[in-house]
Amino acid sequence: MKIELNENKVFFNNGESVQEIHPFWLRERVDGDEFLDKGTQQRLFDPSTMNGEIIIKKAQIKNGFLEVDFNDGVNSKLDITKLETEFSNKDTVIKSIPKKKWDSTLKNIKNFEYKEGFFESKEMYDLLVSFYEFGFVVIKNVPTENNYIVKFANSIGSVRRTNFGEHFNVKSKSNPNDLAYTTLHLSPHTDNPYRNPVPCIQLLHCIENEVKGGFSTLVDGYTVTENLKKDNPEFYKILSEVKVRFKFTDRSVMLEDWSELIHLDDNKEFKQVRFSPRLDYVPVLEKNKLDLYYKARKKLSDLYNSEKNRIEFKLTPKDLMMMDNYRVLHGRTKFDPKEGKRFLQGCYIDFDSTEGKLRHLKRKFKL
Repeated sequence: MKIELNENKVFFNNGESVQEIHPFWLRERVDGDEFLDKGTQQRLFDPSTMNGEIIIKKAQIKNGFLEVDFNDGVNSKLDITKLETEFSNKDTVIKSIPKKKWDSTLKNIKNFEYKEGFFESKEMYDLLVSFYEFGFVVIKNVPTENNYIVKFANSIGSVRRTNFGEHFNVKSKSNPNDLAYTTLHLSPHTDNPYRNPVPCIQLLHCIENEVKGGFSTLVDGYTVTENLKKDNPEFYKILSEVKVRFKFTDRSVMLEDWSELIHLDDNKEFKQVRFSPRLDYVPVLEKNKLDLYYKARKKLSDLYNSEKNRIEFKLTPKDLMMMDNYRVLHGRTKFDPKEGKRFLQGCYIDFDSTEGKLRHLKRKFKL
């Protein structure tokens, strides 16, 4: 990719085609001190109020910069590397991190060690890259006093508050409003599928864990659904097209949202899974279509619950697990409360938190 000039016109050559860059598009990007606040990177002018008849009077490329004189009297030097990045139309930070498929054979995932200055460290950058690769990370030795999970989350971004509170305590209790607050086995599921929007990332912090059971289980929804697309395209198609209703009812709130079990982006690629079969309601469809849908959902459930696709491990006190709630399903093996205490704390953050922190650290360390 490169910027080229021809008779005071600026062109972008991507190796396959050449297109002229609109003069106004370049004028919007002038970044001299009188046009751009360096601290906030916000414009000091409003391009929407400008006359669109912008013409380039003179242009030259020199020392990696495009030097342009516009017909409104503005002169500017534009960094060619930045211009080329914009023309790629790609997220060069988050989407450049490829998802890594995994199943029960996943071994030796790196655990990260919490320490002073952790949130502004190169290790935090590595942690976030690993999070986007695998959909989860585990951090060891995170302080447990004074609901530290909230401080941890807010040091990455901002806690997403829900009707469960700023954070929630995961321990068995009488009259629970969610099966998480029991000692029962929890099948693989995603959290809060009934919300709009669904919380993106869940943090779970182990405070106490004295029981023999109560192992954490994880399943990669990305791997499972990509395999389903290859092996059972008809099942994949209907599960990515039919929206079901997810509903949560409490004494003080009723929450409801509709979504496919496999949600695709505009390019028909993986974006999100929602799976919580105790909370979903399939719409009325013609019988043949429902026959196919129920078979497809059963197959998907079998894959999610298969030992082949599940990893299982025990969180110990001071372990904090961060999971992509759009990708990874989590669960728990049953435990006996007579054996001792099992106490975890949880909260949610959204993707803008991890994305903003990752972009900041990439800039800070010039990576």
